[in-house]
Amino acid sequence: MRFSTACVAALSASVASAGSWFGGSQNVITKDVEKVPGDSPLEFCDSDHSNDIVKIESVDLLPNPPESGAELVIRATGTVFEPITDGAVVNLVVKYGLIRLISTQASLCEQIQNVDLECPIEKGVLSITKAVDIPNEVPPGTYNVYAEVINADNKPITCLQATVKFGGKKESETIGDL
Repeated sequence: MRFSTACVAALSASVASAGSWFGGSQNVITKDVEKVPGDSPLEFCDSDHSNDIVKIESVDLLPNPPESGAELVIRATGTVFEPITDGAVVNLVVKYGLIRLISTQASLCEQIQNVDLECPIEKGVLSITKAVDIPNEVPPGTYNVYAEVINADNKPITCLQATVKFGGKKESETIGDL
């Protein structure tokens, strides 16, 4: 749950076009998903973020992508525009491929204790650095995470998604195979 809360994700949107059954063409247009600045697989959800309580300025993961059995260091910086209060929630969905592993609503104030914070979180710049251990037992495969965070007054805090692949060869291992 700590990893899921810290690294929030789901499938990214794409732009496609398709031919019509009647000989014409249709353009299917979707909004481009914006990547969270920094070195991580995080993206902002495909929604309006102009009223978000938190502006995430950067998130870095070391290593990126995360690895089973390794320590993951998360560094994040952002600005909080309104106090985040008790009663804030995280709507979290984690999928393994197409299989839904987690679909839950959790108390944000309980979860942020995992990164040594507590509610209320006051306005201002916030920087977090946290190391977590990723278990060896994480099965190889693709995980999609989606996290919508909402304050107690129902205002959006942020919404993040990511796709993380565990297992297989590391990029550095495949270079020698060329």
